[in-house]
Amino acid sequence: MLLDHPSDGPTAIRTQFGAIFVSLELSRSTWLITSLSPGKGEKMSKHSITAGDVAELMKLFAELKRKAAIRTGQTYPIITIQEAGLDGFWLHRVLQQDGIESHVVDPASIATPRRRRRAKTDRLDGETLLRALLAYKRGEPRVCAMVVAPSPEEEDRRRLGRERQTLVAERITHVNRIKGLLFVQGISDYAPLRRDRRARLEALRTGDGRELPSHLKTQISRELNRLELLLEQIKAVEAEQDALLAAARKPAGETAAPDPVTMLLALKAMGPNFAAVLWSEAFYRHFANRRQLAAYAGLAPTPWRSGGIEREQGVSKAGNPRLRSMMIQLAWLWLRHQPQSALAQWFKAHSQCGRKTAIVALARKLLVALWKYVTAGVVIEGAVMKPAA
Repeated sequence: MLLDHPSDGPTAIRTQFGAIFVSLELSRSTWLITSLSPGKGEKMSKHSITAGDVAELMKLFAELKRKAAIRTGQTYPIITIQEAGLDGFWLHRVLQQDGIESHVVDPASIATPRRRRRAKTDRLDGETLLRALLAYKRGEPRVCAMVVAPSPEEEDRRRLGRERQTLVAERITHVNRIKGLLFVQGISDYAPLRRDRRARLEALRTGDGRELPSHLKTQISRELNRLELLLEQIKAVEAEQDALLAAARKPAGETAAPDPVTMLLALKAMGPNFAAVLWSEAFYRHFANRRQLAAYAGLAPTPWRSGGIEREQGVSKAGNPRLRSMMIQLAWLWLRHQPQSALAQWFKAHSQCGRKTAIVALARKLLVALWKYVTAGVVIEGAVMKPAA
């Protein structure tokens, strides 16, 4: 329609927003810069620069502002958008430090054509990002989801919890590998995590009464070396995490409201690892309502309703996977240690429809209840506190 009947009237970019809009399509080798400037109609300009060349990017921004000033006689600020991805938030922080309004968008939240085969290139992605930014600045609701970038301190603080999760996963891998190597020899009672693992390895006998083959024993010994290194690293990370939590807790004599870490650790069933993940992955940022919190954790429901069709597809799983998996674990522990709480009673009343569905729903309810508890001081109904030390 626009191509067949071009309009000579003022475009939206000139009448609504006095700014130069820029999308950054980032990759490992090149950055594609797509821009839309006042006084240029609806034509988008595209430039490629070497990835990581911030000086060249700033030079390009200055050139865009110069050309826009020549066309219109006015100077305009620059507003940028980029996808959240492997590049993290360093470029976003660089732009903000230079006084440039920068936005980081969740790429999965941008609407795309539903054709079975759709064209996808960096050029098309840059234009799509630019259109999403224009719609977002016009105030269109739910056109896309902008990511709340953490501060460098907040980003560094959650490294401990993520590193511990990685190390624990590696520990499980080595333990399972050792058990698998021994199981084919008829040995099923060996525990690699016991302190006497070396002595028990020397005393092991196969199911048919033989000593362990020499190469197998050497391989398991090397596995134990890696396992013991992992155990030392996990212990060191947990010590750093405990020190970080202790530093975040306010002294008991202070009259101000308790900090989130102190409040979380006061609940029965809440250990330092759970408190650290909740504090660093979720409660470091502001949420407007419980729906935003559930969506951030990937625990929001996804109904499918069209005409007479109505069914549930389960949770979205589009949020923070570490927070989501931790909340499922915490929900099971909550049932064990807080059986008299209102949340546990709700689970018992709804678990007939399926324990898996009910525990996910309980995880969502528990996350919202903990959020209200640490932000507004709303005590969880029926929750038991730990005895004072």
